[in-house]
Amino acid sequence: MTALDRIEELQREAEAAVAAAADIDALEEARLRYLGRKAELPMLLRGIAALPAQERASVGSAANNARKSVEALLTARAATLAEGNLDESAIDVTLPGAPPSEVGHLHLITQTRRDIEDVFIGLGFQIAEGPEIEHVEYNFDALNFDVTHPSRARSDTFYIDDATMLRVHTSPVQVRAMIAAPPPLYVIAPGRVYRPDNDATHTPQFHQIEGLAVDDGVTLADLKGTLLAFAHAIFGEQRDILLRPHFFPFTEPSVEVDVSCFNCKAGQLRDGSRCPLCKGSGWLEVLGAGMVDPNVFAYVAEYGYDPERVTGFAFGLGIERIAMLRHGVPDLRLYFDGDVRFLRQFGAR
Repeated sequence: MTALDRIEELQREAEAAVAAAADIDALEEARLRYLGRKAELPMLLRGIAALPAQERASVGSAANNARKSVEALLTARAATLAEGNLDESAIDVTLPGAPPSEVGHLHLITQTRRDIEDVFIGLGFQIAEGPEIEHVEYNFDALNFDVTHPSRARSDTFYIDDATMLRVHTSPVQVRAMIAAPPPLYVIAPGRVYRPDNDATHTPQFHQIEGLAVDDGVTLADLKGTLLAFAHAIFGEQRDILLRPHFFPFTEPSVEVDVSCFNCKAGQLRDGSRCPLCKGSGWLEVLGAGMVDPNVFAYVAEYGYDPERVTGFAFGLGIERIAMLRHGVPDLRLYFDGDVRFLRQFGAR
């Protein structure tokens, strides 16, 4: 068999081996067998110089063409096998989605809670947390609730038994914080609370942040300054606040706190019509507050809270309501319906 005949034979064998390769490993084996460093075809090319002069050109050209032809077939077959792997193999979870999955973000309630926490942490408050299943003693008795107060009724509170309940506010955390540490004390208590209400402005589960500041010489002016700083940070630097007399069992005196409406000027829109957000009043109710009632301090007097020596203020706000006012949410139930069309409006900031 002449050298030219052998080259032709090797080329046919290589082409058949490449075509028969069922996977990348088999294809690599065929490449090494016919084009590897010690394979017969490359050896023929390296041995051209030893051939008679009249054969060198023809054999060299035939061997080189055969090598190029086999290399082209190897490249084409590798591409075909790669495409087949994508279509037929097991799912590769490292590949990007088609389309890529949307990156999630914090829920609006969580975003608002963190914004409020940042404000009060900047004012020197610390975060305190407590159990959601609470003792009636801490939820009502320690906070100066009369035994006939309506919120103690079975229809107004989720009782577990006569002594425990789902807390109706985070105020019990204030009692627990005073028991845990003597004054001065500056804490906020964020968390979930529960009441049997369900309509556009009330939900059975919602979120509160309550605050407590206890020290020597704390006054109502300190409360107003703290809440004014909060209003500026959350609603804008141009906001003002208004304190209106009210009643809460655990504070005396007690106040409702309004913030000047950020949607209008003195209750009127630019076109002269009545503002629908504040209903023309120019003010938006945001929270309740007051000076801590001495009876609350008397309950924890043994822990350093002598009502004759210390004073303090407390406040409580609903996170859902703050988010509602900031973003114009018309119905609190939208927060918890799980409708991504609503939630996507409030992407991560």
